[in-house]
Parts: sequence; C-alpha cells; structure tokens
Amino acid sequence: MIASLRLVDFRCFEQASLSIHPEGQIFVGENAQGKTSLLEAICVLLRLQSPRARSLGKLVREGEVEFGVAGEAWGHSLKVKGGSKGLFLQDRGQDLSRSEYLESSGLVVWMGNEDLDLVRGGGESRRRYLDFIATQIDADYRYHWNRYAKALKSRNKYLKSLPARNRAVVAYTQLLVEHGQAIIARRIELCEQLTPYAIGNQREISGVREELSLEYLDQSGGDLESAFSEVEQAETRRGVTLVGPHRDDLKLLIAGRAAKDFASEGQQRTLALSLKLAQGKLLRTLGKKEPIYLIDDVFGELDLKRRHALMDCLPEEAQKLITTTNLGWWKDEKSDLQVTEVQGGQVREVES
Repeated sequence: MIASLRLVDFRCFEQASLSIHPEGQIFVGENAQGKTSLLEAICVLLRLQSPRARSLGKLVREGEVEFGVAGEAWGHSLKVKGGSKGLFLQDRGQDLSRSEYLESSGLVVWMGNEDLDLVRGGGESRRRYLDFIATQIDADYRYHWNRYAKALKSRNKYLKSLPARNRAVVAYTQLLVEHGQAIIARRIELCEQLTPYAIGNQREISGVREELSLEYLDQSGGDLESAFSEVEQAETRRGVTLVGPHRDDLKLLIAGRAAKDFASEGQQRTLALSLKLAQGKLLRTLGKKEPIYLIDDVFGELDLKRRHALMDCLPEEAQKLITTTNLGWWKDEKSDLQVTEVQGGQVREVES
C-alpha cells in the first residue's frame, strides 16, 4: 500500500503533502480541482506511467521546468523527478535505473469512465490494457516492449524516405520480428489467464451467466516475418509499418458476438468493469502483491445495482483511492473511508 504522497509542481499542484490511510481514501471536489491529478501522481510514482498523458513532461506545472513526486509505498521511500531532461528515480535516496525502480515499486489498477473505450473504442485502448498488465509483472515483457517501441519509431522514420527492402529498414524489421513475437506470445497468454477472471466478474456484476470470451487478433497470423514480406510494397508506398503487435487487437465477445457492436450499453459498462477487476486479480496472482485501486469518478456514474456489485467485487484488503464530485452516492455504501477535500490544488481532510 501507499502511506504518503508529496507533490511539487505536478499538474495544478505547486506543493502538496498528505498521508494516505491503509484501507483507502475518497477525494471529493468540483471538476478541475486536482482530484484526478492525485491519482495520476500515484500511478506515476509506482509505475512511471500516466493514464492521461503520453509524455510525462506534460505533467510539469505551467511555468516550471520539472515535477517531483515522492512517497512511502510497501516499505520503500520512492522519488521521481521529471522534465525535459528525462526521469530521475530514487528509492531510499539511492539512484536507480528504470528497471530497478519498477522492481521496487507497487502494482496499480486504474479505473475511470474512459474504460468504456476498452469495449467501444479502437484497438489502441485494448493494447494499452494488456501492456499495462504485462509491464507491471514481467521484466522480460518490459524489455521487449521498450526495444520494440524504439525500433518501430526508427523504422517508421526510415520508411518515409526509403523502401522497405533498404538495408537500414531491414535491420529494424528483424528487431521488430524478434521483439514483436515475444510480445504477441505473452499477450495471447495474458488473454487466456484473464478470461476466467473476467467471466466470473461479468457474472457477479450483471447477475446473469453470459458467455464471455477474449480473443487476441494477431494480424501476422503467427508468422511476423512473412507478414512483413507481404506488406513490403504497401509500406514503401505509405511510409509506415503496417504489421506487428502495435496493430493487433483484443476482440471481446458476448454470446459469440462482438461486444463493441452488439452488446447493450449496460453490458458494455459491465464488461469494462469486469476487465479492470480481472486485471487486479491477475496482478495479485502473478505479481504476488495486492494492487492499489485508483478509481477516478466511476461510482457516481454507475446505477445502484452496478455500484453495489463493484464494491462487492473489490478485494476487501486492497487499498482503494476514489475520486468523486459529490458524496451523495456514498451514503448507500457500507464503508467509512476517510474523506479528503480537494480544491484549487489544495487538500484537507474532512472531519467525519
């Protein structure tokens, strides 16, 4: 669990310091006051990723050059500084590499209203869902994922002016094949591991037994090297890499039909919740540690039935950090989490 959080020049926060209760906390306030930024800071502190920004440099408060996030988590004293010069990482005052740091930090499940994109949106949301699980628990996956991303960027740069058969492009193609095959194999395995958890969650939240399946769509057909040969001319013409795990997808099926196209809105919302809860169960099983649940303005948008079902499905022993614009819905829940008010980049505990 995370026990404390300190921020400097992060988003709207000039400075902030707060203790976090072991069972969790509710952050309440109007929109654009900094509630979500607190959860985002925890995600950055623990996983060096933001669910809201592709570049961590965008997290720096306007007019400043770097941000700082620090806190106590799972017995570690973690600190992250970030800006135009990159990330500087420490644990207990000792400088660490990115890989060393991630081995010391904790596990995270992020839940937000944007999770509907997992069902309704394009493949990028579903790829990020799988990648966020795998990069938290598998150092080999992080290695392959980082190498693949760098090779893909370089290959696309060359493809804009060179043919796919050019020596430099071919060299990067081989890197994409090597690391891409490892990524695809792990993603397929993840889908198999997630499926029983997702099915159980779907049944508990909906109250009915629905035939749910997760199907990984590997566009290469299991032979990435041959797939590159087949699209060689098209890649030269378009100047972009057209196959690989960055183009794959995760197909979600209910009763054998695509949930994106045929599921009702209620089924889609339930499926999105089921997938995130499945993520938490898999992280706990494979990561050997209970993840923190960062829940951004979700409960107030759910109907009473799904809200109660979600609360029942969240592990009782897990730390839950929740944002909301009002506490009206919370009165129906049998929980007494500490409430913290967030207003204009300032935080204060509300007396119960």
